[in-house]
Amino acid sequence: MNEVPSITLNNGVRMPQLGYGVWQVPDDEATAAVTNALEAGYRSIDTAAVYQNEEGTGKAIAASGIAREDLFVTTKLWNSASETWTRDSVLREFDASLARLGLDYVDLYLIHWPRAVREDYLTILRTFGEIAESGRARAVGVSNFQPAHLNRVLEETPVVPAVNQVELHPYHQQAELRSYHAGHGIVTEAWSPLGQGKELLGDPVVARIAEKHGRTPAQAVLRWHLQLGNVVIPKSVTPARIRENFDVFGFELDGEDMAALSALDSGTRLGPHPDEFDEF
Repeated sequence: MNEVPSITLNNGVRMPQLGYGVWQVPDDEATAAVTNALEAGYRSIDTAAVYQNEEGTGKAIAASGIAREDLFVTTKLWNSASETWTRDSVLREFDASLARLGLDYVDLYLIHWPRAVREDYLTILRTFGEIAESGRARAVGVSNFQPAHLNRVLEETPVVPAVNQVELHPYHQQAELRSYHAGHGIVTEAWSPLGQGKELLGDPVVARIAEKHGRTPAQAVLRWHLQLGNVVIPKSVTPARIRENFDVFGFELDGEDMAALSALDSGTRLGPHPDEFDEF
């Protein structure tokens, strides 16, 4: 089995650099998908309340026979615009996620979006700090936050997010945000690390680099992420693809490869801009 490198978060917790994401995996398929991922060697699983597959994910974890301390489980608070979050409502939602997962604690708990219109993410982060202090989340962080959001968090709460999970792939590399993270002890985690799939993976530059190393385009892109220091959570429900995405440690891209992939940056997003997304 390949040895997955880990990154030390700002509170000393170690997080695998390669994980398995279950976005868009229906709950009735999540158990099989996560089971396949765990059998392939993944030990980090990323889910969220809004994915509606925490129960299926939890069933796979429970049946795996893998010691809880050997797993790294992430879930997220879906801070919907239907209510203004308070300390009590955050705690209730966190308890509900733990119950659906069948776990006593998670390794990482994230706010899913900053929300452009309402700014109760400050209240949420303060409550996340309490959850972390209780040990029921080993680390806490954010998702889709921009520097302006992070500045407010650092200025107005005692919490320094351990992770910011954002859209990141060769077509949208977020260099400014990654630089901000590096300067503030925040780990960059990439969702949609392979872009939209066919377009990026069919790019001639990606194809050429993959062929050079005798690898698939997906493996070449994931290797680029790992060498940049990003945490990645590729998603697939196909067992062969799950195994392929895990097999990214037996080769290394050279400086020319890294530069060629970095030159693909066009700032093209697949998802909404965090400053504009408030349609929950």
